[in-house]
Amino acid sequence: MRRTSVVFWAALALVLPFVVWGALSPDSLAAAADAARAFVVDRFGWFYLLTASVMLGAVIALAASRYGKVRLGKDDDEPEYSTGAWFAMLFAAGMGIGLVFWGVAEPVAHYLTPPTADPETTQAARDALRYSFFHWGLHPWAIYSLLALALAYARFRRGWKATVSGALRPVLGDRVDGPLGTVVDTVAVVATVFGVATSLGLGAAQINGGLATATDGIEIGSGFQLGIIAVVTVLFLLSALSGIDRGIKWLSTANGILAIALLAFVLFTGPTGRLIGAFTTTIGSYVTELPAMSLQTGPFDADRSDWINGWTVFYWAWWISWSPFVATFIARISRGRTIREFVVGVLAVPTLVSALWFSVFGSSGILAERAGAGLGEQATEAQLFGLFGTLPLGAIASGVAILLIVTFFVTSADSATFVLGSLSTKGGADPARSVTVVWGLVISASAAVLLVSGGLGGLQTAAIVAAFPFAVVLLVMLWSLVKGLREERRPRREVAPPSSSPTRPAAERDAVPLSAS
Repeated sequence: MRRTSVVFWAALALVLPFVVWGALSPDSLAAAADAARAFVVDRFGWFYLLTASVMLGAVIALAASRYGKVRLGKDDDEPEYSTGAWFAMLFAAGMGIGLVFWGVAEPVAHYLTPPTADPETTQAARDALRYSFFHWGLHPWAIYSLLALALAYARFRRGWKATVSGALRPVLGDRVDGPLGTVVDTVAVVATVFGVATSLGLGAAQINGGLATATDGIEIGSGFQLGIIAVVTVLFLLSALSGIDRGIKWLSTANGILAIALLAFVLFTGPTGRLIGAFTTTIGSYVTELPAMSLQTGPFDADRSDWINGWTVFYWAWWISWSPFVATFIARISRGRTIREFVVGVLAVPTLVSALWFSVFGSSGILAERAGAGLGEQATEAQLFGLFGTLPLGAIASGVAILLIVTFFVTSADSATFVLGSLSTKGGADPARSVTVVWGLVISASAAVLLVSGGLGGLQTAAIVAAFPFAVVLLVMLWSLVKGLREERRPRREVAPPSSSPTRPAAERDAVPLSAS
């Protein structure tokens, strides 16, 4: 623990009382959390929407600008990981459990309770897929991309400390080394704890749902979910302690293969042509409707506003609370890539994969619901397995899905423990094993408390409330990144050479070497 920073102790001081509160009085915690959520969503729901849209516009503009050629590292640095391994690790860290959990459940929910159309109509089915694309597409990856760019640029190109506050040096100056920097890093750590705890709670609930569907002796409830969290905690701590180049990298590749296999199974055992058609059609409507969806708050329609607050605002808050963890991890594995290469890879590939995933699983779920499968009557965490029950070899697919959820659970959690340890270690260095273990236990305890005190609603509330202060940090981070890039291109002042020495042309003397020029 000698290498831990003040951030480690400050964050623990904020998170542990919450865990104790939830353990001793879950009903009281649930009531307080609901009140906090109502206040934040009613007053600042627009702020989450605006922040996410600003992030998307900013990263696209940076990639298209002259700064797109700037390398995240020295000018001659090469990428540390192959493109395939890079995609596997960033996707496993950035989506993972949530994509499996909501792949069927979200489109079915939108189909039954659409934002605008009449329920259970053809238009409702179209809207259901389009909004699923929206919630899992460009906006979340833009949030991750912006913060990851700032962190990678600060650490690998400028040599600043590898913490969230370190990337704010162009704006805050030397104050990042004092109390203000500690506050910023503490906010990042606390947001990460609750963002990751939300995902771990969803994963435990869905594993429980799969086991309950497959067997008669298991029910969906917090008791089984707590046991699942305990077992998987041991697994992800073992993986995290083995380091990025072993456990995390290998498991990310493994669950990428499992995800592709499961996707192919549903695609080719279902109505393949209709599922691919849903993908191409929805991509078009998603792109054309993106501006309107991005800024819609429903100020004159209470039902529409409630729907946006319950879905879009929750998602944007969840992505924001996840962003310190995901961005720090993506930055760590992205040294040597240019800004343009980074943005195109992080935005385009995961967005297309997510769109394909929802086209296959979501469309299959909607078609099954229209055929009378009754998925909407099942628990949210069991709907994926309800879909498998309508397909051939569904029991085998359910087993693969449970294994996939477990591996996503492990990769998300072990990446998070590594990042939390790094954020709370002096200078942002690789953390000691003891720090990794502490954070692993803390996020597992937080997930357990959230499940007991509020179920899925409690998980959503934690993400929304914890994300609010870090959304402000993200906007300052954008300013800092742009300021840092501009300063790098600014001419340096040099001492004039002696009069007896040959004088170089001014353009050569004042230029700052930069690959983007």
